[in-house]
Parts: sequence; structure tokens; C-alpha cells
Amino acid sequence: MLRHPVDGTRLNILERLKDPAACFPPPRGPVDPVAHGVDADAVAAGLGVPRRVAETHLALLAALGLLRTSQVRRRTYYRRDEVRIAEVARMFEKGW
Repeated sequence: MLRHPVDGTRLNILERLKDPAACFPPPRGPVDPVAHGVDADAVAAGLGVPRRVAETHLALLAALGLLRTSQVRRRTYYRRDEVRIAEVARMFEKGW
């Protein structure tokens, strides 16, 4: 599911979240994209996809534990979980 996504969107999201301030539009409010992550609107705008598509990919990545979420007001922000990503990468390297 992660190694060969149909169009690479999930891998693209993970890659871009390494440097969210450079890869996504600036947030609307006083939210630091490095500390809190980015919301679905920013991901959708950065990738040029509808918000619902971005939300679906983000929800899957969060359910897999590859993204951490935080709530600021009524918005959900997503950032990489580097520890979990490293664990998954090791599993693939071992031929899981």
C-alpha cells in the first residue's frame, strides 16, 4: 500500500512533510507548520488535488501511524512521525 501507491500521492505527502514550510502554502493562522504540521487545505493546495482527496490520504497515513495529528481550534494538523517511519522502513528493508 505504501511502497506502490497508485499515483504516489501518499509518498509525495510524506516527502513534502519533511520540510512543510517550504513545500506547502503558509498557514492561515498563527500555526507553525514545523511544530504543528499542515492542515488538509494546505496539502490539497500544495498537491493540486481536492481537499477530500488530501483528507483521505492524510487519514490513511495517520491511521498507519506515519503521521501525528494535533488539533488547533477546529482544524487538524498533520506532521511526520519520524520514529514510526523509520520502523516501517526497517520492516521493508528486512523483506517484510
